[in-house]
Amino acid sequence: MTSENITFSGHDGSTLAARLDMPDGPHLATALFAHCFTCGKDVHAARRIAARLAAMGFAVLRFDFTGLGSSEGAFANTSFTSNVDDLFAACRYLDDRGMPPSLMVGHSLGGAAVLKAASQMPQIKAVATLGAPFDPGHVTHNFADALPEIRKNGEAEVSLGGRPFRISKRFVDDISAVSLGASIAKLGAALLVMHAPLDAVVSIDNASRIFLAAKHPRSFVTLDDADHLITRAKDAEYAAEVIAAWAGRYLSLRPPAPPPGAPEGIVRVAEADPDGFLQDVNAGPHHHALADEPLAYGGTNRGMSPYGFLSAGLGACTSMTIRMYARRKGWPLEHVSVDVCHDKVHAQDASTGSGDKIDTWRRRIRLTGPLDADQRQRLLEIADKCPVHRTLERTSQVLTELLP
Repeated sequence: MTSENITFSGHDGSTLAARLDMPDGPHLATALFAHCFTCGKDVHAARRIAARLAAMGFAVLRFDFTGLGSSEGAFANTSFTSNVDDLFAACRYLDDRGMPPSLMVGHSLGGAAVLKAASQMPQIKAVATLGAPFDPGHVTHNFADALPEIRKNGEAEVSLGGRPFRISKRFVDDISAVSLGASIAKLGAALLVMHAPLDAVVSIDNASRIFLAAKHPRSFVTLDDADHLITRAKDAEYAAEVIAAWAGRYLSLRPPAPPPGAPEGIVRVAEADPDGFLQDVNAGPHHHALADEPLAYGGTNRGMSPYGFLSAGLGACTSMTIRMYARRKGWPLEHVSVDVCHDKVHAQDASTGSGDKIDTWRRRIRLTGPLDADQRQRLLEIADKCPVHRTLERTSQVLTELLP
């Protein structure tokens, strides 16, 4: 993924700061991300979800609303309506670049904003919300003690997340007047509602009201024990995985076909957690897995080890090759399973540099079905002809290039 720092004009002409995360491979679709109330484009949830979508072939634009983060303008002069107008401005920017968005993702109040905006944007085909309020006026509970002063003096300074913000009466009046029910009902896009049942900031009943107001196709996925800001890496990763997989069902994500005779393509591996060993493994725009190390070796055990992937490749290739041969012969093979055991521990080899001994994979194949003895023996011989088996038996060469 490459990230480009960009700017564009917001609803009132203020310069808004943004990041455009681009996929390293083919650009299949464009997404627009709206952050939570008084947050910014670089909060953990926004960065992680944008990275996952980029790995799936999405270009993702995330920006700071007017008066927040690195964007210009006075926050005290903004409102919910101005946030929606900033989303329209972001879409115009993407349109001008020839990459109109088809997916919108909104977190908390940003989720309410994308619901309002998307209802007026027929080009949006999918909308995902995270911890979004059905009633945007709900955010005023964050500064309820200051409401009398705001109504009396026109504005007041409040502390939100340990930072000072000036909240105006215009903001309070505007957000209190917003009704999302009609906008959700006329949403011409698939809707994914994600919410944590124990969300202490925006209660789960908001998700129910959003879901019930929407027409099909609509989906609900729980965020379990995640906090409202989705601060834990595993929760952001989960949300990102679900959104990416779900969006692919409603958007035309068709990568260009490789030329005849081309190899399968590039498997891209990138760090997901620089403090541990978790890795994102992407094979093209549709296949994703996690690689990790066990807890005992400093990992989080959220994916197979590198040696585990080698064993998985051998087992999968063995099973596929046996099935292919039996199918061609018309033999009554009902089921294949392959257990693979590798006699090394990746974390130990990585720390000691040991790896000179000959590798041994122990493979146990189970064939189910009314096969005779000759058929079973022949399928065992065919197992040794699987391409991964033959690759592992041969001496291989790894050519490495350090990129600038």
